[in-house]
Amino acid sequence: MNVHLLRELAREGVRMDKIYIAPEAPDQPSRGRKPSPQFLFDARDEFQLDLSRSYAIGDKLIDLEAGWNAGVRRCLLVRSGYGAELERSEPCKLGAAVVVNDLTGAVDWILADG
Repeated sequence: MNVHLLRELAREGVRMDKIYIAPEAPDQPSRGRKPSPQFLFDARDEFQLDLSRSYAIGDKLIDLEAGWNAGVRRCLLVRSGYGAELERSEPCKLGAAVVVNDLTGAVDWILADG
């Protein structure tokens, strides 16, 4: 999945410096598995990021929770993937998340917010 993502983003001129992964099984202890914000904190420290000026984008509640737990400026839920079902089934859990159709919509929203 990550290789595909990197290829697709590269076609649009986007470069990723690093991808953090939790290799443990979902039911095993993990320092970085979402909704833990640990990988966001690691990226903050490694790349001198200001999380209060950063955004989290995802299609699952745990993606949003990781962003909220890290104190990002805003979390965006994309309807592509699992996001549309989450929006339908549990809208009360979305909090202040912005809901957009897809990654392009998320980028457009972030650029307009800046």
